Amino acid sequence: MTHRTDVLVIGGGATGAGVARDLSMRGVDVTLADRGGLSSGTTGRSHGLLHSGARYAEADEVGARECIAENRILREIAGHCVGDTGGLFVQLTEDDADYFDRKLAACREYGIPAEEITGDEARDRVPDLSADAERAMVVPDGVVYPSRLVAANAAAVERHGGTVLRNAPVESMTVDDDRLTGVRLGGDADTDVDATYVVNATGAWAGHVGEMAGVDVEMRPTRGVMVAVDYADLGPVLNRCRNPADGDIIIPHDDQVVLGTTSIVVDDPDDYPTEDEEVERMFAECGDMLPAVRDCETIRTWWGVRPLYAPDEASRGSQSGGEGANRGISRGFFVLDHEDEGVENFASVVGGKLTSYRLMAEETADLVADRLGVDEPCRTADEPLPGADDPGTLDGFVTTYEALSPTDEDVVAGD
Repeated sequence: MTHRTDVLVIGGGATGAGVARDLSMRGVDVTLADRGGLSSGTTGRSHGLLHSGARYAEADEVGARECIAENRILREIAGHCVGDTGGLFVQLTEDDADYFDRKLAACREYGIPAEEITGDEARDRVPDLSADAERAMVVPDGVVYPSRLVAANAAAVERHGGTVLRNAPVESMTVDDDRLTGVRLGGDADTDVDATYVVNATGAWAGHVGEMAGVDVEMRPTRGVMVAVDYADLGPVLNRCRNPADGDIIIPHDDQVVLGTTSIVVDDPDDYPTEDEEVERMFAECGDMLPAVRDCETIRTWWGVRPLYAPDEASRGSQSGGEGANRGISRGFFVLDHEDEGVENFASVVGGKLTSYRLMAEETADLVADRLGVDEPCRTADEPLPGADDPGTLDGFVTTYEALSPTDEDVVAGD
């Protein structure tokens, strides 16, 4: 049995689902396939921060501007897939005041709303905030609920006539005369796919999928730990205002917070060590900002793997466990057209951040539309996601697409 489609998008995380949604809205017949349930890779194992761009402002103008633009778009189109918590960048006594000042100035230059408040004003907003908090910066950070976000994008694909295949791992690819002529999907799909164009949106697994097609996609995945603890009504996202390092983000949910994270290079995104010491470090470091979390009950712990692109990491000297620039903090994204490598109907999208998934999808879809001769423009920034205004509908989509993930399982299950 052969499944015929204009475009096969491999990878059911936010970027892959976003590419499929974008192309389907342009009238392209799209099939989205993932080896498991949707959101089962990097997207669903993130810390779920909706970046304002402030985290990158002093070091990465492009990334900062992308984040604030996409932050505003997602607040308009994504409804209950995101949470409008606001955020604080907290300077503790030991932190570099000049770093705070540089970040604040960069935010204002790049159009990221940022207000300086005193330590006492910050404690008025977060009563358990450390007594060592000297001042804070108020920014429009938020929370992403990735299970809902991915499921809503998948629902949009099917509403526009596309196909979504879960539990459909890629088993092989056939290249003939410089074209991908067939993709074999196993699992529940158990079908051969004949696609005019194929997009590799598998994140940290992009190198493995590229290898099946005979192209080199150099990935440098890094693992990071997240710990959800029982702590209600935090309010804003808390960010430590220092060079990005381990344990510098606390993400609020209704009755929990998520502590994160680490950055350790791994060889295999499916098989890597997990260390208790990393978990302990989250309590120690995040507890410097919010001491009360050190005594909170652990609800769940998970690791995610970031889809970092090796040439970009090498160019910036990123290293395992590093801080600041050496942490690979900018995480730009790249759309790789494999025509120059001898496969003219194949592209990969790698790197990036959850906040910028829609922009990554738009640039990828622009490339594919150009190759297919499709003139329709991108509309994903203007049209709300299906069910965005109704948490119950979104959670129904999560069930349909088997998209429940550890990042937001308490929020989705709670509704």
